[in-house]
Amino acid sequence: MKFFKLLPNSTMITAAVAVTLNLVAGAAAAEYPSKTVEVVTHAGAGGGTDVTTRMMMLRARRELKTDMVVVNKKGGGGVVAMDYYLTVPADGHSILTFTIGHAAELAKGKTKMTLDDIRPIARGTDDPQILMVKCGAYDSADNFVEAQKNEALTYGTTHLGNIDDVSAFMFTKKGGLTTPKIVPFDGGGELATQLVAGAVDAAVLNLAEAGSQIEAGDICPIVVLADERMSGLPDVKTAKELGIDVSFSTVRGFVVHKDTPDEVAVKIEEALMNSMNHTVYQGFLTSVGLDSSSVAGSDVWGEQITTMVTDMEAALKELGFIE
Repeated sequence: MKFFKLLPNSTMITAAVAVTLNLVAGAAAAEYPSKTVEVVTHAGAGGGTDVTTRMMMLRARRELKTDMVVVNKKGGGGVVAMDYYLTVPADGHSILTFTIGHAAELAKGKTKMTLDDIRPIARGTDDPQILMVKCGAYDSADNFVEAQKNEALTYGTTHLGNIDDVSAFMFTKKGGLTTPKIVPFDGGGELATQLVAGAVDAAVLNLAEAGSQIEAGDICPIVVLADERMSGLPDVKTAKELGIDVSFSTVRGFVVHKDTPDEVAVKIEEALMNSMNHTVYQGFLTSVGLDSSSVAGSDVWGEQITTMVTDMEAALKELGFIE
Protein backbone atom coordinates (compact mmCIF):
# COMPACT_ATOMS: atom_id res chain seq x y z
CA MET A 1 0.00 0.00 0.00
CA LYS A 2 1.30 3.39 -0.92
CA PHE A 3 0.87 6.37 1.29
CA PHE A 4 0.64 9.81 -0.26
CA LYS A 5 1.52 12.95 1.68
CA LEU A 6 -1.04 15.66 1.25
CA LEU A 7 0.54 19.02 0.43
CA PRO A 8 -1.30 22.30 0.99
CA ASN A 9 -2.10 24.21 -2.16
CA SER A 10 -0.67 27.68 -2.86
CA THR A 11 -3.77 29.43 -1.48
CA MET A 12 -3.45 27.61 1.82
CA ILE A 13 0.27 28.39 1.98
CA THR A 14 -0.33 32.08 1.27
CA ALA A 15 -3.03 32.25 3.94
CA ALA A 16 -0.80 30.51 6.46
CA VAL A 17 2.08 32.91 5.76
CA ALA A 18 -0.22 35.92 6.07
CA VAL A 19 -1.54 34.71 9.42
CA THR A 20 1.99 34.12 10.65
CA LEU A 21 3.16 37.57 9.58
CA ASN A 22 0.16 39.20 11.23
CA LEU A 23 0.85 37.34 14.45
CA VAL A 24 4.50 38.38 14.38
CA ALA A 25 3.64 42.01 13.64
CA GLY A 26 0.97 42.01 16.33
CA ALA A 27 3.45 40.60 18.82
CA ALA A 28 6.01 43.26 17.89
CA ALA A 29 3.47 46.02 18.50
CA ALA A 30 2.34 44.47 21.77
CA GLU A 31 5.91 44.29 23.03
CA TYR A 32 6.83 47.78 21.83
CA PRO A 33 8.46 49.63 23.43
CA SER A 34 10.67 47.22 25.30
CA LYS A 35 13.45 49.70 26.09
CA THR A 36 14.36 53.38 26.02
CA VAL A 37 13.42 55.18 22.80
CA GLU A 38 16.18 57.33 21.32
CA VAL A 39 15.33 60.47 19.35
CA VAL A 40 18.20 61.35 17.03
CA THR A 41 18.76 65.05 16.31
CA HIS A 42 21.44 67.11 14.60
CA ALA A 43 20.92 70.36 16.50
CA GLY A 44 22.83 71.93 19.35
CA ALA A 45 21.22 72.46 22.75
CA GLY A 46 18.83 75.40 22.88
CA GLY A 47 18.14 75.61 19.15
CA GLY A 48 14.65 75.37 17.69
CA THR A 49 15.00 71.73 16.67
CA ASP A 50 16.35 70.71 20.06
CA VAL A 51 13.58 72.56 21.89
CA THR A 52 10.85 71.13 19.64
CA THR A 53 12.14 67.59 20.12
CA ARG A 54 12.31 67.89 23.90
CA MET A 55 8.86 69.45 24.13
CA MET A 56 7.40 66.55 22.12
CA MET A 57 9.12 64.06 24.43
CA LEU A 58 7.61 65.53 27.60
CA ARG A 59 4.27 63.83 27.03
CA ALA A 60 5.35 61.14 24.57
CA ARG A 61 7.20 59.39 27.40
CA ARG A 62 3.88 58.95 29.17
CA GLU A 63 2.08 57.90 26.03
CA LEU A 64 4.65 55.21 25.24
CA LYS A 65 5.22 54.35 28.91
CA THR A 66 8.98 54.34 28.53
CA ASP A 67 11.88 56.74 28.82
CA MET A 68 13.00 58.78 25.82
CA VAL A 69 16.41 60.39 25.35
CA VAL A 70 17.95 62.75 22.82
CA VAL A 71 20.91 61.38 20.86
CA ASN A 72 22.77 64.29 19.33
CA LYS A 73 24.68 63.68 16.10
CA LYS A 74 25.95 67.06 14.95
CA GLY A 75 27.57 67.77 11.62
CA GLY A 76 26.89 68.38 7.96
CA GLY A 77 23.55 70.12 8.49
CA GLY A 78 21.92 66.80 9.37
CA VAL A 79 24.07 64.48 7.24
CA VAL A 80 25.79 62.88 10.25
CA ALA A 81 22.44 62.29 11.96
CA MET A 82 20.87 60.77 8.84
CA ASP A 83 23.81 58.50 8.10
CA TYR A 84 23.91 57.40 11.73
CA TYR A 85 20.19 56.67 11.69
CA LEU A 86 20.65 54.24 8.83
CA THR A 87 22.79 52.09 11.13
CA VAL A 88 20.23 51.59 13.91
CA PRO A 89 17.59 48.80 13.91
CA ALA A 90 14.21 49.41 12.28
CA ASP A 91 12.31 48.46 15.42
CA GLY A 92 10.89 51.82 16.43
CA HIS A 93 13.25 52.33 19.34
CA SER A 94 15.01 55.08 17.40
CA ILE A 95 13.18 58.07 15.93
CA LEU A 96 14.78 60.71 13.71
CA THR A 97 13.93 64.39 14.00
CA PHE A 98 13.62 65.53 10.37
CA THR A 99 13.75 69.17 9.26
CA ILE A 100 13.95 71.34 6.16
CA GLY A 101 17.72 71.17 6.60
CA HIS A 102 17.64 67.41 6.15
CA ALA A 103 15.56 67.91 3.01
CA ALA A 104 18.27 70.22 1.65
CA GLU A 105 21.00 67.65 2.25
CA LEU A 106 18.88 64.96 0.60
CA ALA A 107 18.37 67.27 -2.38
CA LYS A 108 22.14 67.77 -2.64
CA GLY A 109 22.83 64.05 -2.34
CA LYS A 110 25.16 64.62 0.62
CA THR A 111 23.77 61.76 2.70
CA LYS A 112 23.49 58.02 2.16
CA MET A 113 19.82 58.33 3.08
CA THR A 114 17.08 58.64 0.47
CA LEU A 115 13.37 59.32 0.77
CA ASP A 116 12.80 55.60 0.32
CA ASP A 117 14.65 54.92 3.59
CA ILE A 118 12.22 56.76 5.86
CA ARG A 119 8.60 56.62 6.90
CA PRO A 120 6.83 59.84 8.03
CA ILE A 121 5.34 59.83 11.52
CA ALA A 122 4.21 63.34 12.49
CA ARG A 123 5.01 67.04 12.03
CA GLY A 124 5.71 69.14 15.11
CA THR A 125 6.18 72.68 13.79
CA ASP A 126 5.62 74.69 10.65
CA ASP A 127 7.66 77.71 11.62
CA PRO A 128 8.17 80.69 9.25
CA GLN A 129 11.70 81.97 8.73
CA ILE A 130 12.23 85.36 10.33
CA LEU A 131 14.89 87.96 9.61
CA MET A 132 16.01 89.40 12.94
CA VAL A 133 18.29 92.26 13.94
CA LYS A 134 19.72 93.70 17.10
CA CYS A 135 17.10 96.00 18.56
CA GLY A 136 17.73 99.62 17.61
CA ALA A 137 19.81 98.81 14.54
CA TYR A 138 16.99 99.70 12.11
CA ASP A 139 13.92 101.87 12.58
CA SER A 140 11.66 99.75 10.40
CA ALA A 141 11.49 96.89 7.91
CA ASP A 142 11.53 99.45 5.08
CA ASN A 143 14.76 100.96 6.41
CA PHE A 144 16.23 97.47 6.74
CA VAL A 145 15.50 96.82 3.07
CA GLU A 146 16.74 100.27 2.02
CA ALA A 147 20.07 99.66 3.80
CA GLN A 148 20.74 96.69 1.52
CA LYS A 149 20.18 98.38 -1.81
CA ASN A 150 23.76 99.59 -2.11
CA GLU A 151 25.61 97.71 0.62
CA ALA A 152 25.77 94.04 1.58
CA LEU A 153 24.78 93.15 5.12
CA THR A 154 26.27 90.23 7.02
CA TYR A 155 23.67 87.55 7.68
CA GLY A 156 24.12 84.87 10.31
CA THR A 157 22.70 81.45 9.45
CA THR A 158 22.96 77.90 10.69
CA HIS A 159 25.27 75.97 8.37
CA LEU A 160 25.42 76.55 4.61
CA GLY A 161 23.34 75.42 1.66
CA ASN A 162 20.11 74.89 3.56
CA ILE A 163 16.92 76.76 4.43
CA ASP A 164 18.58 79.62 6.35
CA ASP A 165 21.03 80.86 3.75
CA VAL A 166 18.63 80.00 0.93
CA SER A 167 16.12 82.28 2.68
CA ALA A 168 18.66 85.10 2.96
CA PHE A 169 19.85 84.77 -0.65
CA MET A 170 16.35 84.55 -2.11
CA PHE A 171 15.12 87.50 -0.01
CA THR A 172 17.89 89.76 -1.31
CA LYS A 173 17.78 88.37 -4.86
CA LYS A 174 14.04 88.80 -5.33
CA GLY A 175 14.19 92.17 -3.58
CA GLY A 176 16.87 93.44 -5.97
CA LEU A 177 19.20 93.95 -3.01
CA THR A 178 22.93 93.50 -2.61
CA THR A 179 23.95 89.86 -2.17
CA PRO A 180 24.52 89.28 1.55
CA LYS A 181 27.67 88.01 3.24
CA ILE A 182 26.85 84.74 5.02
CA VAL A 183 28.40 83.70 8.34
CA PRO A 184 27.38 80.17 9.45
CA PHE A 185 26.94 79.06 13.06
CA ASP A 186 26.37 75.63 14.59
CA GLY A 187 22.93 76.32 16.01
CA GLY A 188 20.18 78.87 16.51
CA GLY A 189 21.07 79.47 20.14
CA GLU A 190 24.65 80.43 19.31
CA LEU A 191 23.51 82.57 16.38
CA ALA A 192 21.08 84.53 18.55
CA THR A 193 23.85 85.19 21.06
CA GLN A 194 26.24 86.38 18.35
CA LEU A 195 23.60 88.66 16.82
CA VAL A 196 23.26 90.43 20.16
CA ALA A 197 27.05 90.63 20.38
CA GLY A 198 27.20 92.37 16.99
CA ALA A 199 29.01 89.61 15.10
CA VAL A 200 26.43 89.84 12.29
CA ASP A 201 24.01 92.52 11.03
CA ALA A 202 21.03 90.21 10.70
CA ALA A 203 20.11 86.61 11.43
CA VAL A 204 17.75 84.08 9.92
CA LEU A 205 16.01 82.57 12.94
CA ASN A 206 12.74 81.19 14.25
CA LEU A 207 10.90 82.49 17.28
CA ALA A 208 11.84 79.44 19.36
CA GLU A 209 15.53 80.06 18.74
CA ALA A 210 15.52 83.67 19.94
CA GLY A 211 12.58 83.77 22.33
CA SER A 212 14.52 84.78 25.44
CA GLN A 213 16.50 87.51 23.64
CA ILE A 214 13.32 88.89 22.05
CA GLU A 215 11.61 88.95 25.44
CA ALA A 216 14.62 90.73 26.90
CA GLY A 217 14.48 93.36 24.17
CA ASP A 218 17.87 92.46 22.72
CA ILE A 219 16.69 91.00 19.39
CA CYS A 220 13.90 92.38 17.22
CA PRO A 221 12.15 90.41 14.44
CA ILE A 222 12.02 92.71 11.41
CA VAL A 223 10.67 90.68 8.45
CA VAL A 224 8.64 87.44 8.40
CA LEU A 225 9.16 85.24 5.34
CA ALA A 226 5.58 84.00 5.20
CA ASP A 227 2.39 84.60 3.25
CA GLU A 228 0.70 86.20 6.25
CA ARG A 229 1.80 87.89 9.46
CA MET A 230 2.36 85.60 12.43
CA SER A 231 -0.13 85.69 15.26
CA GLY A 232 2.74 86.04 17.73
CA LEU A 233 4.24 88.96 15.76
CA PRO A 234 1.24 90.94 14.54
CA ASP A 235 3.27 94.14 14.02
CA VAL A 236 6.04 92.57 11.93
CA LYS A 237 5.64 92.88 8.17
CA THR A 238 5.96 89.98 5.79
CA ALA A 239 8.41 90.04 2.88
CA LYS A 240 5.46 90.08 0.52
CA GLU A 241 4.15 93.28 2.14
CA LEU A 242 7.52 94.80 1.28
CA GLY A 243 7.11 93.72 -2.34
CA ILE A 244 9.50 90.77 -2.06
CA ASP A 245 7.85 87.50 -3.10
CA VAL A 246 9.50 84.93 -0.82
CA SER A 247 8.01 82.51 1.69
CA PHE A 248 10.04 79.95 3.62
CA SER A 249 9.28 77.91 6.73
CA THR A 250 11.36 75.76 9.00
CA VAL A 251 9.42 72.57 9.50
CA ARG A 252 10.34 69.99 12.11
CA GLY A 253 8.88 66.56 12.45
CA PHE A 254 9.67 62.92 13.04
CA VAL A 255 10.33 59.88 10.89
CA VAL A 256 11.29 56.24 11.39
CA HIS A 257 12.86 53.57 9.23
CA LYS A 258 10.82 52.55 6.20
CA ASP A 259 10.93 48.92 7.39
CA THR A 260 9.51 49.66 10.84
CA PRO A 261 6.59 47.24 11.43
CA ASP A 262 3.28 48.91 10.52
CA GLU A 263 1.74 48.33 13.95
CA VAL A 264 4.78 49.86 15.66
CA ALA A 265 4.79 52.90 13.36
CA VAL A 266 1.07 53.45 14.00
CA LYS A 267 1.68 53.19 17.75
CA ILE A 268 4.46 55.79 17.55
CA GLU A 269 2.31 58.14 15.47
CA GLU A 270 -0.59 57.91 17.92
CA ALA A 271 1.76 58.59 20.84
CA LEU A 272 3.41 61.59 19.21
CA MET A 273 0.14 63.06 17.97
CA ASN A 274 -1.42 62.71 21.42
CA SER A 275 1.68 64.29 22.91
CA MET A 276 1.72 67.26 20.55
CA ASN A 277 -2.02 67.85 20.78
CA HIS A 278 -1.74 67.99 24.57
CA THR A 279 -2.00 71.39 26.26
CA VAL A 280 1.66 71.24 27.31
CA TYR A 281 2.95 71.10 23.74
CA GLN A 282 0.22 73.43 22.47
CA GLY A 283 1.34 75.95 25.08
CA PHE A 284 4.85 75.71 23.68
CA LEU A 285 3.54 76.42 20.17
CA THR A 286 1.65 79.46 21.45
CA SER A 287 4.78 80.73 23.21
CA VAL A 288 6.69 80.79 19.92
CA GLY A 289 3.89 82.41 17.93
CA LEU A 290 2.57 79.23 16.32
CA ASP A 291 -0.73 77.39 16.66
CA SER A 292 -2.27 73.93 16.50
CA SER A 293 -2.04 73.83 12.68
CA SER A 294 1.68 73.08 13.09
CA VAL A 295 0.85 69.54 14.25
CA ALA A 296 0.01 67.10 11.46
CA GLY A 297 -0.09 63.34 10.96
CA SER A 298 1.86 61.07 8.67
CA ASP A 299 -0.21 61.70 5.53
CA VAL A 300 0.25 65.49 5.53
CA TRP A 301 3.81 65.26 6.80
CA GLY A 302 4.80 62.68 4.19
CA GLU A 303 3.57 64.83 1.32
CA GLN A 304 5.35 67.85 2.76
CA ILE A 305 8.66 66.00 3.07
CA THR A 306 8.54 65.07 -0.62
CA THR A 307 7.62 68.65 -1.58
CA MET A 308 10.40 70.10 0.58
CA VAL A 309 13.06 67.99 -1.09
CA THR A 310 11.76 68.91 -4.55
CA ASP A 311 11.50 72.65 -3.78
CA MET A 312 14.88 72.81 -2.05
CA GLU A 313 16.51 71.12 -5.03
CA ALA A 314 15.03 73.76 -7.35
CA ALA A 315 16.13 76.66 -5.10
CA LEU A 316 19.63 75.29 -4.57
CA LYS A 317 20.05 74.84 -8.32
CA GLU A 318 18.95 78.43 -8.94
CA LEU A 319 21.48 79.67 -6.40
CA GLY A 320 24.26 77.48 -7.78
CA PHE A 321 24.70 75.20 -4.79
CA ILE A 322 24.02 72.16 -6.96
CA GLU A 323 24.21 71.63 -10.71
